[in-house]
Formats: sequence, C-alpha cells, structure tokens
Amino acid sequence: MAAAAAAAASEVPEVLRECGCKGIRTCLICERQRGGDPPWKLPPAKTHRFIYSSDTGWAVGSEESDFEGWAFPFPGVMLIEDFVTREEEAELVRLMDCDPWKLSQSGRRKQDYGPKVNFRKQKLKTEGFCGLPSFSREVVRRMGLYPGLEGFRPVEQCNLDYCPERGSSIDPHLDDAWLWGERLVSLNLLSPTVLSMCREAPGSLLLCSAPSAAPEALVDSVIAPSRSVLCQEVEVAVPLPRRSLLVLRGAARHQWKHAIHRGHVEARRVCVTFRELSAEFGPGGRQQELGQELLRIALSFQGRPV
Repeated sequence: MAAAAAAAASEVPEVLRECGCKGIRTCLICERQRGGDPPWKLPPAKTHRFIYSSDTGWAVGSEESDFEGWAFPFPGVMLIEDFVTREEEAELVRLMDCDPWKLSQSGRRKQDYGPKVNFRKQKLKTEGFCGLPSFSREVVRRMGLYPGLEGFRPVEQCNLDYCPERGSSIDPHLDDAWLWGERLVSLNLLSPTVLSMCREAPGSLLLCSAPSAAPEALVDSVIAPSRSVLCQEVEVAVPLPRRSLLVLRGAARHQWKHAIHRGHVEARRVCVTFRELSAEFGPGGRQQELGQELLRIALSFQGRPV
C-alpha cells in the first residue's frame, strides 16, 4: 500500500505537464488544475499608460489618462509594417507547423534555432546547432535592405506561439547582453498585439506637449518640459500590427523591459525573434573565432529546431 501511494504521489506533477510553466509562471491550463488565485490576478502596480507613436518616435499619454496630450521621446524602436505579404506569412507559419512545438512558460510554445546556452555561467555549445531554418533566408536578406538593419546577421532564431486559449503571455524582461548584440528583431505574424514596456529605474521622466510632426521637423521647436512622471509608474504600449517587423536597440533594448500581456493576445500569434552576436563575439572581440563559427553555422540555413 505504501509503495502504491508513493507511486501515485510521484505521478501528480506529470498531470501539470500539459503546460510548460515553472515556479511563479502560470497559464490558463495550470491555473485551472491548481485552483486558487494565480499571480496574474494580483492587483497590478499603479501605472500611467503611454502609447508609442511610430510617426514621431515619442510615447504619448493615452486618452482619458492623467497625462493625455503629454509625451516624452522614446528612442530605440523601429517598426516596419507589412514586412511580409499575407501569402508569405501563411507559408512561413505552415513551414513552422511542420516541425514540433515545445511547451514553454506562461502558455507559450516555442521552436529554437541556436546554440545551447547557459547564460548564468556564460557558456555555450554548438553541438546540435545546424543553422537557421531554410525558410528564413529570404527574411534575413530582406532585413538588410532597411536603414538601421545594415549588416544584421542573426545567429539565433526563436519562434514563439501565443494562443488565448492557453492564456499565453511573457513577463517583463531584458534580453541577455553577454551573447546577444545591440539589435533585437521580431516578426509579428497571424494577429496584431501590443508590446508593453516598463522601466524600473528611479527618477522621473520629463514630459512635453505631444508633438504632431515627424521627428526631423521638431528640432528646436519642442516645448520645454513642464510636467514629470515617476519612471517606475510608466508603461509604454507599442502597437504591433500583423506582419510587422519590430527592431529594439539602444535604450529600448537595454533599459526598458518588454512584455506581452495576456489580454493583448486575442487570437493565435506567432512571434519570430532574431538575435545577433554581441561585440565580444565580433571582429576583434575576445571570442571572435567562436563568433565566426556560430555565424557560419547559422547562415547555412540548414537548421531544425533544437
């Protein structure tokens, strides 16, 4: 009897493996199984919502908020709409679905094309890595045609599958900067969503009247700041249209955490993120030779998910 009870107890965790959540991460599947109030139901910290405008490059206070009509510069974001056609989008997702998706945290599924990395120990292995998938060759070539993406050579691709039925989301985070370089590039497929950005730094953001002109037309005409808001209370929403390409660099890459909230996933969404190497693995860097080997493998475009 004792042996049978122990065996039954050992099987309980397996019931929860219908999802890939660990620790405090949850999705709709494990929340239903575990019962109780999941972490996402806790009252959120007070935030003031600003909306990123790709026309001006500023974050503008949302309508009916305390800061409606006020704004601050939000550099480091580039958005390219209609980067792929509807036909290309359908074919890309069809080819992804030919390979298995692995369960991931917070209701997501994933496919990884890249080296195996231990970020805590700053070590990586190339075994099993045979490159980015063949269907990404044209996507990567097309990226290099846009200003700001010259010389972009990704060494890793991560496909993430979001679904409202699983309560998919991703918590605020900064991508690693030891291995991954200055530009993070993501292709948003199947449905629009919102990238939510926040910053934990102390201090305040200085606000001006929201500009209506393009950045190059502002120059010295910007009104002097006359309001401020605590940085830790601000969330910047970056609307991501379907089939758009997003590039994060500079402050948006290194200082502002990015997330996808559950409520902003209204239909199946596939995000394809490409990452380049950091300077340590580039020409003249401490691990230049390893970087060259990683690029050689990645850009052979012979990969399968690892």
